[in-house]
Amino acid sequence: MKKLTLFILVVLMGNLYAHSQKSLSGTITDATGVPLLGVNIVEKGTQNGTSSDFDGKYTLEVSEGAVLVFSFVGFASQEVPLNGRTTIDVVMQEGVELGEILLVGSRSPKRTSTDTAVPIDVIDVQDVVTQSGRIEVNELLQFAAPSFNANKQSGSDGADHIDPATLRGLGPDQTLVLINGKRRHQSSLINIFGTRGRGNTGTDLNNIPASAIKRIEVLRDGAAAQYGSDAIAGVINIVLKNGTDGPSGFVSYGAYSTNADVDISDFGEYGSWNTDGFRLDTERDGNQIGEDKNFDGGSFKAGFNYGVGIGDKGFVNFTTEYVSKNKTLRPGFDFRKGFGEASIDGFNFMVNAGIPLSDKTEFYAFGGRNFRDTDAFAFTRNNPTARNVISIYPDGFTPRITSNITDNSISAGFRTELASGWKADISNTYGKNNFHYFIKGTLNASLEETSPTDFDAGGHSLSQNTVNLDFSKFYDDVLEGMNLAFGMEYRTENFTIFAGEEGSYGTFDTNGVLITDPSTQTQPIDPETGDPRPGGSQGFPGYGPTNEVDRSRSNLSLYADGEFDLSETFLMSAAARFENYSDFGSTVNGKLAARIKASDNLNLRGSLSTGFRAPSLAQIYYNLRFTNFVGGEALESLLSPNNSPVTASFGIDQLKEETALNAGLGFTATIGDFNASVDGYFINVKDRIVLTGNFDAPQIPNVEAAQFFVNGVDTRTTGLDIVLSWRKPLAEGSFSATFIGNFNDMEIKEVKNGALDEQTFFGERDKSFLLTSAPKSKLILNLNYERDWFNAGLAFNHFSEVELLDFQMFEDPADYGGFANLVEAATDTYGAKLTTDLVMGFDLCDDLNLSVGANNLFNIYPDQQDDWTEAGGYWDAVQMGFGGAYFYSRLNFSF
Repeated sequence: MKKLTLFILVVLMGNLYAHSQKSLSGTITDATGVPLLGVNIVEKGTQNGTSSDFDGKYTLEVSEGAVLVFSFVGFASQEVPLNGRTTIDVVMQEGVELGEILLVGSRSPKRTSTDTAVPIDVIDVQDVVTQSGRIEVNELLQFAAPSFNANKQSGSDGADHIDPATLRGLGPDQTLVLINGKRRHQSSLINIFGTRGRGNTGTDLNNIPASAIKRIEVLRDGAAAQYGSDAIAGVINIVLKNGTDGPSGFVSYGAYSTNADVDISDFGEYGSWNTDGFRLDTERDGNQIGEDKNFDGGSFKAGFNYGVGIGDKGFVNFTTEYVSKNKTLRPGFDFRKGFGEASIDGFNFMVNAGIPLSDKTEFYAFGGRNFRDTDAFAFTRNNPTARNVISIYPDGFTPRITSNITDNSISAGFRTELASGWKADISNTYGKNNFHYFIKGTLNASLEETSPTDFDAGGHSLSQNTVNLDFSKFYDDVLEGMNLAFGMEYRTENFTIFAGEEGSYGTFDTNGVLITDPSTQTQPIDPETGDPRPGGSQGFPGYGPTNEVDRSRSNLSLYADGEFDLSETFLMSAAARFENYSDFGSTVNGKLAARIKASDNLNLRGSLSTGFRAPSLAQIYYNLRFTNFVGGEALESLLSPNNSPVTASFGIDQLKEETALNAGLGFTATIGDFNASVDGYFINVKDRIVLTGNFDAPQIPNVEAAQFFVNGVDTRTTGLDIVLSWRKPLAEGSFSATFIGNFNDMEIKEVKNGALDEQTFFGERDKSFLLTSAPKSKLILNLNYERDWFNAGLAFNHFSEVELLDFQMFEDPADYGGFANLVEAATDTYGAKLTTDLVMGFDLCDDLNLSVGANNLFNIYPDQQDDWTEAGGYWDAVQMGFGGAYFYSRLNFSF
C-alpha cells in the first residue's frame, strides 16, 4: 500500500509539474546560416537542458519565466528570456569569451569538434552522470569514450587504490591529461604487481570531482607535437564548470549484488570464501567469518556546486564532493580470502575562477584538493607459516593495505589580447600527489608476540611545476582563414620515496633488536615450520632508508603550429615541437593533418605525426628492497633502479624516450537526423618501457633476484573507432540512439632482450598482460527517451573475448610435456560478454530530479577460472569487471 501511495504521489506531482511547463523549439545557426550541431541549451538555474540536432533544431520543456542559455565551443554564449514564446531561433556569433577554453587538439577559436582534422569526443558530463550511477570519472569514460578502458583491480597493492586506465590499448602513461588546457600532474604510483599497465605511471582521473566538470574532451590521436611528452595515444582535456547559476548538487546511493553465480563443487571449502557461510568479516582482522550479505560495496556520494558572477563577465565556481564506498568481496580461494574491491572515503574541493581586468585582459585561476583514505585486502597468511604469530592471529590473517592519497593543484595566469591582435596567455601550474601507505591487520613476524598489528610503511610523492607562455592569432583575411600559434613551456618534476617506521621494513633478532650484523645476531625461528621468521609488515613491506629517493629534473619545450583553411572545403594543419630534458637529451616531433569537406554532409580527415614519451622519474628511480636472513646471511631481492650498478651489470641500458609514429584516417557524415564518425588508426611505438621478470642474481653479493625497468619491446597497434548517433524529435518528447565502438589489435614486433633469456626478460605471461590492456573490441549502444517530466535510458555493452596467462606459467614445463603445453594449460579464456544498464528519471519539480537505475542489470560476470588467477579470485580484472550488478538512486537539486 505504501508503495502504491508513493507511486500515485509521484504521478500527481509529475502531472502538476507538466502543466506548469511550456514546450519550446527552435533552430540554431551560425552567422552564415549554417545549422549548428551540439549547441547546449540549458534553462538557467536548473539542470534542465538539451542540445541541437544535425539540422540545428531543438525542443525543450521549460517553465514559465525561464531564461535560456545557449553555449557552444568557439561561439559567444547567449542568455535569452522566454517571454511567453514557444519558438526561439538563435544565431550564434563566433568568438571566445573570457574564461572559455578552446577545444583540445586545435588552437583556433573557429574550430568545433565536428570540423576538426582529427577525432575528438566532447562529453557533456552532466548528461552522462545523470543517466548513470557510476561515481568516478574513470567509470564514466569507460562507457562514454570508444577506446578508453579502466578496471578496478584486486590484489595489486597500490593499483587497488588508483585504477590504471588506457586509451587505444596503450599504457596509462601514454595519454596526456589536461585541465582547462593546462598539463595535469601524474600520480606518484607506478604499477608493479598483478595489474594492467605494469611498469607504467599514469594520471589519476578519479581525484577530479565529476560535479566540477563541464565537459571532457578526448582527442583520439597522437599529439606529442602539440602538447609534448605522454600524448602518444591522445589527450584528455577536462574543462571545469564556469557557470554562475547559483547552487546545485546531488545525493546518490548504490550497492552491488553479492549473488555471484559460481560453481565451487571442484574446490570445496578451499574455494568457497565469500560464498554463503564463508564471508570474510571486514570489521575484524584475523580471518574471522562474518554475516552473509545480499549487497555490499554500498556507495554514498554527495556533491555541491555553486557559481557566482564577478563584475560583468567574471565568475567563480566552487565544487565539493564526498564519497564513501564500502569493500566488495567476491568468491576467492583460501589463499585470497579478501578478493574484491577496495573501500574508499574521499573528499574533494575544486574551484575555477575568471576575473576580467579590462575588456581584453583576464586573470584566471583553478585548482583544488583531493583526499582519499582507501583500504584493500592483501593475500592471506594461512597456518602453518613462519609469517604468522599464532598468539596474535590463531586462525591466520589477511593483511590490509590502506593508503592516504592526497592531491593538491593550483593553476593561475593571465589572458590578454595585444594591440596587434595576438592573444597571449601566461600561466603557472603546480601539482603534487602524495601516496602514503599504512598496513593494518598485519604483523612483523620477527618481532613475534611483541609485534604491533599496524605500521606506517612510508610512501612516495611526485610534484610538478609548469610555466606556459602561449601566443595565437586568427587571420580571417588570409586564405579562407588562418590561425598561427607558438609558445614555450618550462617544467620541473620531483619524485621522492620516503621511509616508513622501522618495524615496517626491518627484521629483528631474538632480543627484538633490528638486525644489522647477521653474523652476530640471531633471527627468530618459527616453532611450527622450523623456518626463520621474516621481517617487515606482512602484506606490504615498508620502504626503508635504503629505498629513499629525492630526484628532480627539468624540461624546456618550444612549439609552433598553424591551421590553414586553404579553401572553403580544405583545411590543413601543421605542428612542430622541440623538447630538451635535463636527464636524457632532446627530441623534435611534428604533425600534419587535413580535412576535406567532400560535400555538405561528408568530411574526410587524416593525420600523420611522430611522438615520444620521456621515461618518468618513477621508472628511473623507483626501487624495492626485500631482505631475508637465511642461515645468518642477509639475502636480498630487489627491483633495481635504472641508475644502479646492479642494473648496469646485467647489460640493461639507461632508459631513453619511447618514440612513436601515428597515422589516422577517417570521416564524419551527417544525413538528416543521423551522424557518423569513423576513424582508423595506426600507432607504432618503439622502445616501450616495461618491467622485466625476476632474474637470478648469484653474481651479486647477498642478492637472490633482480628486476628492472627497461626499453624492452616494440609494439604496433591498429584499430577503428566508431561513433554513430541519431536523434528524432517526436510529437511529445524525443528519442535518441548512440552507438560507440572500438576495435583494437596490438602486436609485439620485437622483444629487446639482447643476450638475456627472453622468458625471464619479458616472457609470454608479461606479453599477455601488455596485449590485454584493452579488449579486442568494445561495443556500446545507448537508447534514450525523453518526454515531459520523464526520461529513460537503456544501454547494451559488449566486450570481446580476452585471454590471459596465469601463474601456472611458473611451473616446470617438463611436468606438462613441454613449453607449448604449459602455455595452453596456463591460458585463461574469458568469453565475450554483454551487459545491460537501465535508468529512469523523474522531474519531481523545477528544482528536483530523481534517477533510479541499475548497471549490469542481469548480474553478468566474466567466465569463472581456476585457482591460478592473478588475484586469487574466480576472475581477473577484465571486461566489465567483477563487481556484478549495481543498483542505485540519485537525487539532483538546484536552487
